Parts: sequence; structure tokens; C-alpha cells
Amino acid sequence: QVQVAESGGGSVQAGGSLRLSCEVSGFNYRRYCMGWFRQRDGKERERVADIENDGSTSYVDAVQGRFTISLDNTKHIVTLQMNSLKPEDTASYVCAAVPISFGRCAGLHAVGYHHWGTGTPVTVYS
Repeated sequence: QVQVAESGGGSVQAGGSLRLSCEVSGFNYRRYCMGWFRQRDGKERERVADIENDGSTSYVDAVQGRFTISLDNTKHIVTLQMNSLKPEDTASYVCAAVPISFGRCAGLHAVGYHHWGTGTPVTVYS
């Protein structure tokens, strides 16, 4: 079975950095998307970044230039490097994955993902 496990969350001061990791096991596909989403208390889940098996990436405007998503294509580990963190980045960060047979991953909505982790909390204080 496919399992998604995030790690690396924590509490940092504004302006600091964190690196999140997500390991997707039991996931053997040639083409796929992996993404990071975040959810705050009382708010809807929002897309943060995604990456395709070929390394193509996409970011929402709110994190562009501050966050970097990367992929270990053999181990199926996706990383989110978060720099210059802001209090508004505080959320539970959730990793997701889905195999694809057509199209591209950029901007794929949450509903398009099949496998989800349980989240890792990130708190940014000022």
C-alpha cells in the first residue's frame, strides 16, 4: 500500500528556515505529481508547490522566491526548503502524490491527488 510520511516541521522565528521531507513508499510509477499543501485552523487547504517526476516545479505566488521543492526520483522523497519564513506561513503542511498518464502537474488542485500524508506542523513566530 502507498504510504506518505512527512517530517521536519517545527517552530522558528520569522526570517528563519525549515526543511520538510516527505517519503512516499509503495509508489512505483513512471509519471507522477507530488505536491505540498498547507492548512491553517479554520481555513481551507491551499496549494503551496508541486513537482513532476521530470523535475518541473510550480509555486503559488505567496511562496515564490522563498520556498524550493525538490525530488529524489529514485527514493520518492520530496523536499520543501522554506526560507525567509513569515508568520502567515504557519500551518500544517501536508504532502500528496498521484500517478498521472496525461497532462502536467503545475497547479494541480488538491482533489487531483490520491495519496495524502497526515501533515507536519510549522509555526513561525515574530
